[in-house]
Amino acid sequence: WPRRTSQSNCETMQAVTAPSLASRAAGARAGASRATRASSTRTRASSASTPSTTSEMPSHLYDPAARAATYGGNHARYLLDLDANASTTFNFCGGMMFGVSLSPRLREHLEEVAAAGEADPRQPVVYGKEVRRMSMRPEGHDLDARADNARLFHGREVRQAENAAGGGGMLIHLSFAGEPGDDAEGWTREEINEYSGWLSDRQRRWRDGALLESEGFETFGARFGAKAFTLHHKFYLHVDAGNNFWLSAEDGCEGVATPPAPPPRDFGAGARSPFAIFGK
Repeated sequence: WPRRTSQSNCETMQAVTAPSLASRAAGARAGASRATRASSTRTRASSASTPSTTSEMPSHLYDPAARAATYGGNHARYLLDLDANASTTFNFCGGMMFGVSLSPRLREHLEEVAAAGEADPRQPVVYGKEVRRMSMRPEGHDLDARADNARLFHGREVRQAENAAGGGGMLIHLSFAGEPGDDAEGWTREEINEYSGWLSDRQRRWRDGALLESEGFETFGARFGAKAFTLHHKFYLHVDAGNNFWLSAEDGCEGVATPPAPPPRDFGAGARSPFAIFGK
């Protein structure tokens, strides 16, 4: 069962709604022109990895033993396959199912790393069970927007996204961290300048499509849908004592790789009958 490492922020995540965004961003949206949206609104762009056509999340994407046997230390390939599978979900805050989507530029980078193999120094770092928060990483923790696409990643928590795995309209969008403009879907200059992901979600600005498009992410609406809105976070990767894989934000909210609908457990006919205790 997923841990709640930051109860207050998880409660904030559960309470977020589109109207709450409107009150926060109304001033910033004033006068911003909405870019022309593409006619196709698809949450996932095609991946360089072969996309999965199954409605299920394969066991090697969430089962620790199967993941280790399939990928070893090639974490770049694992991230690519998480993105390529249309049913990949992470369980945040004990029941909020988030899909995962990588920007094309980040996929391109990870494809190069994956092809180079496990020994490539650009391989994503998966921290051990002792690194339960970003601030606990052995190299230290800086309160800034910097990321390197290996130890730290730029990402966004997207709400009301169209076609997001898990059925709740929620996904984590990871992009390439570099200079502004290196990734068309990367953080905008304004997101970089405003970043304070160590604070509570309530203390930070959420962005809708109109605002992001005015700042430079021109395809946000086409990518995630007209109603989507977002908050940007830095993320890192780690495992727990059972070697389960976690995607964790700087503020402590995190999700574990979990199928959208875990297989039901059958405890026998008696367990399903309310009269079983009477022997009926």
